[in-house]
Amino acid sequence: MKTNYQLKLCMGSACHQMGVYQVLPRLQDLIQQYQLEERVELKGAFCLEQCQRGIVMHFNDAVITDVSPENVEEKFLTEILTRIDHDDQS
Repeated sequence: MKTNYQLKLCMGSACHQMGVYQVLPRLQDLIQQYQLEERVELKGAFCLEQCQRGIVMHFNDAVITDVSPENVEEKFLTEILTRIDHDDQS
């Protein structure tokens, strides 16, 4: 059975100023591109209390920091997609 995941994206004021509203549509596109719509639930979170560490995401229990509009695709591939692939092979 394939695991379902929850991806929370900080939408607080500090992340807003760092470009979260450019990150959000890119994450939506990546989830669709890799056909993960049925497995990854993308949710906004008010504040994930890591403001000093750039835009923050929680992927299940993992904290992903220093996300930016420029590196969101790289973060998705290395921090999220690799975890999904690893779980699928287990």
